[in-house]
Amino acid sequence: QARLAESGGGSVQAGGSLRLSCEVAADTYDNKCVAWFRQSQRKGRQGVGAIHTGGGTTYLSDSVKGRFTISKDSAKRTVYLQMDNLKPEDTAMYQCAAAQLPAHGCSTKVTMVAAFGHWGQGTQVNVSA
Repeated sequence: QARLAESGGGSVQAGGSLRLSCEVAADTYDNKCVAWFRQSQRKGRQGVGAIHTGGGTTYLSDSVKGRFTISKDSAKRTVYLQMDNLKPEDTAMYQCAAAQLPAHGCSTKVTMVAAFGHWGQGTQVNVSA
């Protein structure tokens, strides 16, 4: 059984919305930093946002602040990425990942990426102009 499983990707026009879900296995969810990353040929891998499943603190990269929201439902062990006002440059494969990080260190900053040892398979998001 995969420890993280993404869903919710698809194709939308610019200005549209999608909600991605990341279901986390029971032995992986508690007190973890769960983050969203995206990968495209043009930009490589970028951090999008993160949430700590214990403390609830959140982090969003500057490129998506004001458009994306990250949240969690602990009863469902699921982390969500609500993406509004999508732009063509948001087109990418979106993956969620989990790391044993404290709440104050839960982010997708480059210095933290190596800590993410569990990754999902990803879900594709395509945004057309």
